[in-house]
Amino acid sequence: MNDLQALEQELTRPSAALVSDLYELDGDILILGIGGKMGPSLARLARQAIRQAGMQKRVIGVSRFSDKTVQGALEADGIETLSADLLDESELAALPEVANVLYLAGTKFGTTGKEAFTWAMNAYLPGRVAEKFRNSRIVAFSTGNVYPFTPVTSGGATEATPPEPVGEYGQSCLGRERVFQYFAEKNNTPTLIYRLNYAIDLRYGVLLEVAKSVLAEKPIDLTMGNANVIWQGDANEIALRALRHCSVPARVLNVTGPETVSIQWLAQEYGKMLGKEPRFTGEAQTTALLSNASEAFRLFGYPRVTLRQMMEMTVAWLQGGGGQLNKPTHFQVRNGKF
Repeated sequence: MNDLQALEQELTRPSAALVSDLYELDGDILILGIGGKMGPSLARLARQAIRQAGMQKRVIGVSRFSDKTVQGALEADGIETLSADLLDESELAALPEVANVLYLAGTKFGTTGKEAFTWAMNAYLPGRVAEKFRNSRIVAFSTGNVYPFTPVTSGGATEATPPEPVGEYGQSCLGRERVFQYFAEKNNTPTLIYRLNYAIDLRYGVLLEVAKSVLAEKPIDLTMGNANVIWQGDANEIALRALRHCSVPARVLNVTGPETVSIQWLAQEYGKMLGKEPRFTGEAQTTALLSNASEAFRLFGYPRVTLRQMMEMTVAWLQGGGGQLNKPTHFQVRNGKF
């Protein structure tokens, strides 16, 4: 696969379970922060599932839309768009009341040196959004960065693992969660905290970063020796289906793939596929940032796209000259500074 249109079709192909869940879900869908990496395909997946269900629900996306081509493409696909700065109180207040809200807004990279803005986006804004949409269901995107490092033999942190974020980014994300949890109980707003790591789209992600390093014969840092990954299409599907599992108090859900992936193994497999000898630096530690998503699998089943499929698609995309977003995950970082 090396064609953007084919990639979008793969990312936005709904399962029968998603079509059924959205058929049972009352009300329209609002996506806050639609302009990021996951938002456009999330909206298109929702739109496709609604069409297949034969319903008339609206899908509305909100962003600053600094890239107007993204806005135009979304509207061409039947998604309503609204340009707004969510930190502007008047613009937030002017947004329509919608029954189902997916909160994707936030900031990660560039946190170091812009800590105040990071906290405003990740911890202050959620309170304003929670008050505005107190009568909605809210799925609030979060991250596995709220967890401490866990032994690579442990299976990863579960939802019962006490948060212990490393660095200000992870701390601000825990702040986001706590604020949504507070307002869920204060306003009786059904809420789900969606802890994701790491989504894979062939244009970005851990798999692409490792494959690129192997191809370019660049040393791969093994210090963070293991990671979790999930196909972005599967992650988006879980986010939409999670709207039916919001609760008071707010529910917490880990979302990732089932494997604890060895970065060294991954690079060696890519070496076989690409005809290259991987180069390494550093030594794999006995702990890593890992999540256990067994509860998500119980609710929604296992991801449809396997790790091996993602690897093979990544190689085909790379060799075919597919486009890249140049948004590294920095999965190697162990000090929490992004």
